[in-house]
Parts: sequence; structure tokens; C-alpha cells
Amino acid sequence: MLQGFKDFIMRGNVIELAIAVVIGGAFTALVGAFSTFIINPVIASAGGVDAAGLGFEIRPGNAATFVDFGSLITAAITFLITAAVVYFVFVVPMNHAAARVRARAEVQEPAAEPTPVDVALLTEMRDLLQRIDSRNGHL
Repeated sequence: MLQGFKDFIMRGNVIELAIAVVIGGAFTALVGAFSTFIINPVIASAGGVDAAGLGFEIRPGNAATFVDFGSLITAAITFLITAAVVYFVFVVPMNHAAARVRARAEVQEPAAEPTPVDVALLTEMRDLLQRIDSRNGHL
């Protein structure tokens, strides 16, 4: 049972997934900082000088009722940036590598299947009979 678990853990795609999770976590922090310090100020500047951002208050004077479209736009941009990086950094190279492996496997000749024992014996008997027939002129 433990050998099966070890084989599962040591399989290449599990290790690749672990690496992707670690890199994805680090990249999420980078994109979050980019969104917070670059995108949010740009979007907030569209809301006006005294506005908290791009949005409106449902009840004027109550900050808890602020509907923040800027945060929604920031989240969408963060998602698109993250998805694009994951696609171009992970998915495209992996697909390219998998296509190369498939192409290499298709080029190799398939292994010849071993001849079953009964077929080999029948073939040998046929060949012997043909030799006997060719020497004697008949069976």
C-alpha cells in the first residue's frame, strides 16, 4: 500500500502541480501588489477628487453602503493577468512538450508482437513439409 502511495507522489505530474501551486502563490502576491498600487489608484482617479473610488454610496454619508465598481474591475483585471501568465508560462510550454513527446512516440516503430507458440510450430511444420515435398516430388 505504501509503495502505491510513493509511486503516486513521485509521479511527474504531482510534482509539477506542487511547483505550479508554489509559483502561483508567489505570482498572486505580485499581481495583488500591482493591482493595489497601480490599477486601484488609476481607477480611483476616475471617481473624482473626493470619491473613495469608482462607485457610489447607496445611502449618502454611510461608507458601509459604498458600491465599489473599482474593486470589481481590479479583481477582473487581476484574474485576466493571472490567467494569461498561467496560460503562457505553464500551459503553452507543457502542450508543446507533450506534442513533441507524442510526435517522437509516433515515429518509433511499434514493437513486434511475439509469435504465439502454436503458430510458430505450425509454421515450422509447414516449412518442413514443403522441403520434404520439394525433395521427393510428393508427400
